[in-house]
Amino acid sequence: MSRIGLKPIEIPKDVEVKYENNHIHVKGPKGELERDIHPLVKVNIDGNILTVERANDEKFSRSIHGTTRSLINNMIEGVTKGFQKELEIIGVGYRAQKQGNKLVINAGYSHPVEIEPIEGIEFEVPKNTEIIVKGIDKQKVGSVAAEIRAIRPPEPYKGKGIRYKGEHVRRKEGKTAK
Repeated sequence: MSRIGLKPIEIPKDVEVKYENNHIHVKGPKGELERDIHPLVKVNIDGNILTVERANDEKFSRSIHGTTRSLINNMIEGVTKGFQKELEIIGVGYRAQKQGNKLVINAGYSHPVEIEPIEGIEFEVPKNTEIIVKGIDKQKVGSVAAEIRAIRPPEPYKGKGIRYKGEHVRRKEGKTAK
């Protein structure tokens, strides 16, 4: 039995949710999000409470039940608060800067790496070794942050590279003299 799928979602006062023909549309103070919902799942909106029900108890229906509830909850949270991922750059000469709305990263390559933000995503660079990726769609924020991290993932010997803030990188010992 899906425990997450059974939890009701409380809709804040400043958020408007519309559901029709297996399509959900969420509008809030930070923007709008919409998504198609699987036909095995039904969404009920009663006042400011949203519940998700499944058609049957087959394995796929149970799994899509909890997933759908989490996706809708993330949409509502995104249009009210938004999401952000923080990255930090470690290494001598590694730095980031913002030029217009582009992000330019110097990560030890012969050329700077430029990243254009996709729609709904914005970058902040409070220090030249910190990057904040902000947006209302949790999936887009996570994927853009992963793309930035993939430019120079942290290496295990010196720990240089781009990592998520608070991420622990397991260090290796390296060669030892005999």
